[in-house]
Amino acid sequence: MTQKPVDTRAVPLDRTRNIGIMAHVDAGKTTTTERILYYSGVTSRLGGVDQGSTVTDWMQQEQERGISITAAATTFGWKQHVVNLIDTPGHVDFTMEVERSLRVLDGAIAVFCAVAGVESQSETVWRQADRYKVPRLAFINKLDREGADPDRVVAAMKTRLGAHPIVIQLPLGTGAAFNGVIDLIAMRARRWDAASFGVRFEDGPIPHAQVPAASRARESMLEAIAELDDELMAAWVAGRELSADAIRAALRRVTLANRGVPTLVGSAFKNQGIHNLLDAVIDFLPAPNDFVEVRGRDVADPSGAPTIVRTIGDDQPLAALAFKVQSDDHGGQLTFVRVYAGCLRVGDAVLDATKGHLEQIGRLVRMFANHREDIRQVEAGMIGAVVSSPGASKLATGDTLCDPRFPILLDAMTVPNAVMGVALEPETDEDHAKIAHALERLAIEDPSFRVRTDADSGQIVISGMGELHLEIVVDRLRREYGVKARVGNPQVAYRETITHRAEGENRFIRQVGARGEYGHVKLVVEPTDRGGGYVYENRASSTEIPQEHAPAVEAGVTEAVERGVLAGHPMTDLRVQVVGGSYHPVDSNNYAFKVAGGKAFVAAANKASPTLLEPVMSLEVVTPDEHVGEVLGDLHARRGKVAGITARPGVQTVACFVPMASMFGYATDLRSKTRGRATHSLELDHYAEVPQQLRNDLMRA
Repeated sequence: MTQKPVDTRAVPLDRTRNIGIMAHVDAGKTTTTERILYYSGVTSRLGGVDQGSTVTDWMQQEQERGISITAAATTFGWKQHVVNLIDTPGHVDFTMEVERSLRVLDGAIAVFCAVAGVESQSETVWRQADRYKVPRLAFINKLDREGADPDRVVAAMKTRLGAHPIVIQLPLGTGAAFNGVIDLIAMRARRWDAASFGVRFEDGPIPHAQVPAASRARESMLEAIAELDDELMAAWVAGRELSADAIRAALRRVTLANRGVPTLVGSAFKNQGIHNLLDAVIDFLPAPNDFVEVRGRDVADPSGAPTIVRTIGDDQPLAALAFKVQSDDHGGQLTFVRVYAGCLRVGDAVLDATKGHLEQIGRLVRMFANHREDIRQVEAGMIGAVVSSPGASKLATGDTLCDPRFPILLDAMTVPNAVMGVALEPETDEDHAKIAHALERLAIEDPSFRVRTDADSGQIVISGMGELHLEIVVDRLRREYGVKARVGNPQVAYRETITHRAEGENRFIRQVGARGEYGHVKLVVEPTDRGGGYVYENRASSTEIPQEHAPAVEAGVTEAVERGVLAGHPMTDLRVQVVGGSYHPVDSNNYAFKVAGGKAFVAAANKASPTLLEPVMSLEVVTPDEHVGEVLGDLHARRGKVAGITARPGVQTVACFVPMASMFGYATDLRSKTRGRATHSLELDHYAEVPQQLRNDLMRA
């Protein structure tokens, strides 16, 4: 791999872009990234997913499986701009990688397959981008495939995503006949040269037979932009001639305001359409200073409103977010950081506002996937990485780095709940000694991966987003850390909750030698809406529970919530309000109040009709017509509820909700029933109450 160093501060903020590429698995996302790196001069050859030779899929597991597992960052230049690019995974088991990438990116490219259209993970990543208000482009890929239908993809973007796609290109043919695109803004046709692998292209007039369709599409494009931009609307209604620059400026305003999505077409595999896509990144996606400022919270009030403001610029106090942690080849830590304001420099002592300690910056690098280039500073609007020696850093995903004199706490990212787990048993004493360190490192890298030790059996239980997620973890334990472990049967990540309001009280009194211990807590528990999580509120006055003992009460309640009251599963979707209590001026201490808080909660929860919840997955199966009956019958046997069936030529897409507990081994069963012709995707949708009979069986088990 060759790489051209980019002098980032030689490029001003308005010529900087921080973008991500997101898509459903197998939509062509990594292939698109490879073409971008090739045409921008970062690489000197075209890598292929099937050959395991791509730049951004550098992990051995990625190359073997032909999928992206971790988000890979790289930097390249295009038309006097510098672009920081993150290629994100498409498989739902690695959705945390998409989540933390979108948290720090200014714009994104959503890639859709022209044949499969908007798929389940397309919806997931789109909702994630909606949550962070990330402006987007859409790239309809694989126009060279038989069955390609960009119009159907655009229609699905409207219905399934609630998006406002603005088509700015038409394909010159589809399937085997696809050989270029029509630019509706410039009204020119572009064709790429196959002999140069798409490096060279030729612009020319639109083929005569396609001029009427292009003219109609241009009118539709202008109408769509005008409906969303008052300035263009005024010019359009007045009948004034609209220049290409005026159209691009209006489309940029619409995109930055998240009102519309410029939509392009092409075929990354056939090396067509990537130059236009890169131009669109420059023309329509935001620069860091388009956002003017970043807001954060007071470190002293982390749950308060974001009231502290930093202007985007190098001359401001530092405000940066650590969004990804990765183990270094030499046992150290690589922490990816997005700088919003100020500069992060080698030698700085910066405040980790999340944890409240100083972090010494010893080395900074710019990343090119798994390759790196030493730099002296990371400026405002840029992405870099902090390299720490083994044991020297406590940085974690979501930590805020800031100037110690001007503290600020930036919003972290949402971490999804684990839906399944497996028990690990080290094979030898040597493996037992190494496994704790290895799992700790993996948990620091991936916040969606959890580790706990079962209190009853002493087994190590790891939990994650799905079977593939945990399979990769176990594989990394073996390859990277040399740990061999036997893996138990998968376990569902059940939750407990309550169904009624109830009150609980505990007065903890104990005599220890000549001195006593005293703590008294009254509290109320009540259910919240599904998905409400666990909410704790202290409404007791300081005359009932002194301030110095209030954290101990919360700790006791929280530990009891984590243990559950039915079958040892964490509790969720409930609110706990501490409403009163009493203390003894001599005998009261934190331990007594912690015990009283935990016991008061258990008493209340047991009276509140506790029940068991199970994760219910959103399943999408794409199957040939002749196997639909077998697929539906199997889903019914798994307690699945079909939400809808969508047909397209030769195949049908079955949307279904199905409990996680009945989905183990589904991939193998589906291959068997459809002779390997069906595909599926699975993601957590919600938690629902376990049916009574199954609940009784689980309780007995």
